[in-house]
Order: sequence, then structure tokens, then C-alpha cells
Amino acid sequence: MLFNTLDYAIFLAIAFWGSWFLVRHKKVRLVFLLAASYFFYANWDVRFLPLIWGSSTADFLLARTIAKTEDPTKRRRWLLATVILNLGVLGFFKYFNFGIDSVTSALHALGFHPPQVLLRVALPIGISFFTFESMSYVIDVYRKELPPCESYLEYLTFVAFFPHLVAGPIVRPKDLLPQLSRTAPFDPSMLSEGLFLIAIGSCKKIVIGDYLALNLIDRVFDAPLMYSALENYTAVIAYALQIYCDFSGYTDIAIGSALLLGVRFPLNFDSPYKSANIVEFWRRWHISLSTWLRDYLYIPLGGNRRGRGRTYFNLLATMVLGGLWHGAAWTFVAWGALHGVALALNKWFRDLIPARQNTPFFIKCGLVFFTFHFVCFAWIFFRAASFAQAQLILSRIATLTLHHPNLHLNLMLVLALGIVSHFVPDRWFNSIRDSFIRARFPVQGLALTAVALLLRRMASADAVPFVYFQF
Repeated sequence: MLFNTLDYAIFLAIAFWGSWFLVRHKKVRLVFLLAASYFFYANWDVRFLPLIWGSSTADFLLARTIAKTEDPTKRRRWLLATVILNLGVLGFFKYFNFGIDSVTSALHALGFHPPQVLLRVALPIGISFFTFESMSYVIDVYRKELPPCESYLEYLTFVAFFPHLVAGPIVRPKDLLPQLSRTAPFDPSMLSEGLFLIAIGSCKKIVIGDYLALNLIDRVFDAPLMYSALENYTAVIAYALQIYCDFSGYTDIAIGSALLLGVRFPLNFDSPYKSANIVEFWRRWHISLSTWLRDYLYIPLGGNRRGRGRTYFNLLATMVLGGLWHGAAWTFVAWGALHGVALALNKWFRDLIPARQNTPFFIKCGLVFFTFHFVCFAWIFFRAASFAQAQLILSRIATLTLHHPNLHLNLMLVLALGIVSHFVPDRWFNSIRDSFIRARFPVQGLALTAVALLLRRMASADAVPFVYFQF
């Protein structure tokens, strides 16, 4: 049930009316939301419904056991059991095929010919997201940063809550559980903000992301030798916009859907391509994942507390594992390693030359330009199906050929729209949002109708899945 389909619109309308009809009956409302969320997930593949229920139940019980245990050694053992259980399930479903294929390829390279493994494991959608959310809850209870949830129903709803279930954002238990435990406030401004974000997110996804993908990016990455250097370069820039518009658009719809149900998610994107260095980029890009990796991986590894060498290693290890989290392929490992090396180099440079308080505007523009192009370079490995394909893209760009018959006017206008809309001042966006929230109902209705007509005109024949669904 894709967010960008009529089916989801009908489902969300039913969830909205049912949720607010039952708002005075908290437990019944939670049962309704949980049932709706499980129905939403079962639409992808009902076979994996027991997986999300079983994972949630195990972590709920383990957290309660840890909270009741005083012995530090036993607490650590229960925590280890939690980590092994969650990462074991994630590893099996997400990396079994990758591991078998990698070992088989390595053995073939060494001259061995092992028997073919016929077993292939299907990837449950959203497993990376709900595994991290559930595991972070147990870790927070272990650290005594969060009391154990007393309500099994609330916890199941926290993990399965459909707006963030499939592709995030990775909502922390401290942010969502308290909202589920109280009666949802009916605030018309939250509803208006939710509709605004759903409209904006749909435009990002369909008008910009899907259009660029279908009319340039997919074609170039499938056959880079058929396109000039300029067209390959433009496709890489366009992919940077596509993945941002696609994922931040999904996040906008997720946040907007939650707002319609009286729940607020934290910010997940903050104009990342405005960043003047790679550290700032990761403070603005997929914030829920970057902060999760910081709090539950980088800091436990030692962070920056054990000397420069260990700090650089921790940054590299965190980003390599972050790359592997995104997908079971060596290209994702390379993408993570590139960002890890860049973060380590940034740290090394800042240790030698402290940052200036007031950077001249033209220097900051140069830093933003450089950071953006480094991120785009890394995106090539993220998007490419193999290192060979990534090498072809880079080799074609190196030819510096400029013919561009495939860069038609409509494509360039959409590309320009994506770039300009990303770099407009935040206060402009906030002003438009606030004006929509304050507007009367008929005005909001006209604005949303105009957006719906635009989406209908720009949409492809079939709904295009969101990029992050594969993770």
C-alpha cells in the first residue's frame, strides 16, 4: 500500500475517522490503530506479520526483565540476548543471500566450485527500521534512560504504528510512547499541518523525484555508454535530488499522516544539500538514522574519547556499518566507507585548523558546492548496481563530451525546480506552511485540489515505489 496511491488515501481516511471516533476510549483506540497498522503491513506480505509481532513481543519482555534485574552481569547478559536476537533476525533476512553469494564468488575466484545453495530468503519490508526502533527501546531501558513500558498494547502499537513502519523515520520510544499513552489532543492546526506536509511530500515524490527518475536517471544508469559526459553528470545530480525528494517526501507524508492522528514525529531532513561540510550534511540528512548510529554505535564504540586514531576508526566503522544497513551489497559498503573517510578527514582537519566563527560568504558557497559534489560522487555507488556500472558512469563523465539531446526543456525545468526549492530560505517555507495552517477551510480545499490536479498530471501510469522501501 504505497503512500502515493489512492488505496492509501482511502486507508488513511478510515484510520483518521476511526481514530478520532474512538479518541475517548484510549485502549479501544490503540487496538484500532494496532489492527490498522498490522493490516497495512500485511498488505505487503501477510507471511511476515508474525515476525514483527514476535520481535516486538520479545523486546517488550526482555526490557521488563532487564528493568527488574539488579545484578549488572545478568543485565548485560539480557542486553546481549536482545542484541543477538534483533541483529540475528535482521542479519538472516537481510544478509543471508548476500553472504552466500559473496562466499560463493570468493571460492570460485580461488578455484573451488562449491555446490549451489538454492535457498533464497525474502526481505521483509521495513525490517531495518522496526528492528532498530525496538532494539533502541531495550537499550534505553538498560541504560535507565527510559522506564519499561507497562502496556503491552502501547508497545506493540509503538513498533507497528503505520506512518513510520515501512521506511521510517526511526522514531525513538521516548518520543512516541508518551504520545500513545495519553489521550490524543484534537488540534485543528495539527490537522492542517498534516495535510500540508502530505501535499508537499507527494509533490516532492511525484513531480520531482519520479519525473527525474523515469525521464533521465534510470535510463542513464542502465546504459551509461549511450549518453554523453554532460548527460551522465546531470543524471548524477538528478539522482541526488531524486533520493532526497523521494525519501524526504516519504517522511513528509509519514509525519503528516501521524499529525492527522494526533501524533508528532521529530524532524528527519533539514535541507541537507545546504551543508558546508560532511559533518553538517549528516546533521541534516536522515536525522533519525544518523542520531541512532551516533547514540547506539559510535558512542558505544568509544566515540572521540580514546584518542584521535580510535576516533577516526570509530567514524569509519560506524559509516561502513551504516552503509551495510542500507543494503546487502558491496557498493553500499563503499558508499559508507567514503562517508566514513570524509568524516575522519573533516575531524583531522578541524583538529589542525579550528573552524572560523564568520566564514566569508563566497568561501561558504565554495564549501557547499564541494560538499554537494562529494555527496553526489558517493551517491553513484549507492545507486549503481555494481562497481562496474559505477566505473562506467565515472569514465563517461571523464570524457567531457557535451552533446545533450536527452536533456529536454521539461526535464531541465523540473531539475531546476528541485534545486531552487531546496535552497530557498527556510523562513520562506515556514511562511507558506503557516499561511496554509491559518487559512480558512475553503482556501485550504482549493490549494489541495490544485495540488491533486498537478499530481494527476505529473504521475506515471503506475505508482513508483519509494527508494527506501528496499532497505
